[in-house]
Amino acid sequence: MSRTIVITGASDGIGAAAARQLHKNGHRVVLVGRSPQKTESVAREIGAEYFLADFTRLDDVRKLAADLDSTCKRIDVLANNAGGVFGDRKKTVDGFEQTIQINHLAPFLLTHLLMHKLIENNASVIQTSSTGARMSGKLDIDDLDQDKNYSSIRAYGTAKLANILFTKELHQRYHPKGLSAAAFHPGIVATSFGSNTTSRLMKFITSFPLTRATFITPEKGAAQLVWLAEGRPGIDWISGAYYEKFKPARRNNPQALDTNLAQRLWERSEQLLGIG
Repeated sequence: MSRTIVITGASDGIGAAAARQLHKNGHRVVLVGRSPQKTESVAREIGAEYFLADFTRLDDVRKLAADLDSTCKRIDVLANNAGGVFGDRKKTVDGFEQTIQINHLAPFLLTHLLMHKLIENNASVIQTSSTGARMSGKLDIDDLDQDKNYSSIRAYGTAKLANILFTKELHQRYHPKGLSAAAFHPGIVATSFGSNTTSRLMKFITSFPLTRATFITPEKGAAQLVWLAEGRPGIDWISGAYYEKFKPARRNNPQALDTNLAQRLWERSEQLLGIG
């Protein structure tokens, strides 16, 4: 059955690879990207609709939600795939540290603004997370911007941890109304991800030849996103779960299992965004 699937971060990497495959499989794919040139190029290649949005600007997210709401009669899948890792600590025009805004607050807001349509269509909401959540994530509800102790790797891991906690609480609050949610780690993918970082460690990881030789292709990295988007919640995958290699993750950050923390993060995110 053909579905309407919205993918953010679809101008490159696993987002673009997933868009190509899902379009090939007969679905209506709606692309969202930051780069006008890259996003338009992918959209033109597969004959898909596209929208531009910079997640460092929450007004862009609000406009995106309004455009999607008016353009899409239904949304069966919202894939919150846009993300990034950075180096120097920087605040956005909205006053938030850019890593937590791009990876968590912006998709949280987009999902909130589209919630009525998502519920109407028993939609699935998919978060692209990372094993970075387990390796370097440490979430402090009272310091999401990491004003006290910032590092780029910890900021990224914490934002990816937030993706898992958001998934857990999204399931808890809205699965009884028909919504399903999942998060996944795509693997270590050979893309331009992290190319804008000023972190020396991240640059080393993403550019060292022996390290890059172990990376998988964007197509392989996108496979789980395609599987979750096409799959049947409750039959093919479990709502509220975090996946690695097509299975619920065996190992996890202890904070990712904390249902109370998931609830508190949701409430704190609403407070910061002025919604709820």
